[in-house]
Amino acid sequence: MSRNIPLLDLQKEFKTLKPELMPALEEVLTSARFIMGPQLDELSGHIQSLLGVKHHITCANGTDSLLIALKALGIKAGDEVITTPFTFVATAETIAFTGAVPVFTDIRSDTCLMDTDLIEERITEKTKAIIPVHLFGQMVPMEPVMKIAEKYGLKVIEDTAQAIGAAQNGHFAGTVGDIGTISYFPSKNLGAYGDAGGLITHDDSLAETCALIANHGQAHKYEHHLIGLNSRMDSLQAAILNVKIKYLKGWNKLRAERAMWYKKYLDPSVETPVTVPGNTHIYHQYTIKTDHRNALKDYLAEQGIATAVHYPIPLNKQPAIVALKLHGFPTPVAAETAQRVLSLPMNQYLSEDDIRYVADKVNTFLKTKR
Repeated sequence: MSRNIPLLDLQKEFKTLKPELMPALEEVLTSARFIMGPQLDELSGHIQSLLGVKHHITCANGTDSLLIALKALGIKAGDEVITTPFTFVATAETIAFTGAVPVFTDIRSDTCLMDTDLIEERITEKTKAIIPVHLFGQMVPMEPVMKIAEKYGLKVIEDTAQAIGAAQNGHFAGTVGDIGTISYFPSKNLGAYGDAGGLITHDDSLAETCALIANHGQAHKYEHHLIGLNSRMDSLQAAILNVKIKYLKGWNKLRAERAMWYKKYLDPSVETPVTVPGNTHIYHQYTIKTDHRNALKDYLAEQGIATAVHYPIPLNKQPAIVALKLHGFPTPVAAETAQRVLSLPMNQYLSEDDIRYVADKVNTFLKTKR
């Protein structure tokens, strides 16, 4: 008999946390401080303590956090920003939205992360920043990124949308470069129940600029010091995150435990996630690779197992990016990887029996393809 195993289980999460969530939401509703309520400062305090970072600035969503970071760092029309083609479109579209040019470097086939060995050859006199994307729950090797940035005087924006709580050699994602961007989208390891985002930095001046941009450039009511955005996290989302953040470390450990179960039960021939040495992987996704991706996805759906493809089309092949008519570098590894990745169910509520069931079905299908 087939089961129903979701990719993530937000309904079970809500049921578990409901006794804490409802009073937190009622407090906001009763106060009627729906925008810029005290819950935002409370959340920033929690994030600063969790990640050991000096500043956390709230904003409306993870995409805005990237745009705000780019604007705060002075990225403008004609500049070039180096990033990866294998991620969600927000990373590239925000670069293009500033008028700058996204320059794509290929990825490593084992980790799906930006290949840092290729960054330097992409640099021109127009290059102003690098955006490493910490994908699927682990960090890009940051030492080579920072050495290159220092050598050429470049800014580094860490896209940590999928990696809050991930670490590398004792440093949390988002705290190594000039600034880190966070998505609190509901599907993230720490997710709101709507759109929400944030930025983290050790730089006082940069934090102040980000806060201004996120709130119409407003330093005081009706006093606008620069051109900004309407990108304010609402108090309800902050209240939800304040409840959930106390569980993040435990949830991340549970995800890592489930990743170990996958490794235990999947056949050794299955291409499972590879962790970069020195990384603490938080498994936002558990993504395998197979030459029979589409057929496997269909088969697992028949068995009641939800899966997802992250990501089927590299950014430099997306119609919106192709329309920019960029002079691009070839990214063959990203192109091949996009045809082979499949994300299996990964959340803190999966039992070992659930993982064994999924693994058995994957093994059974792939054995027929040998």
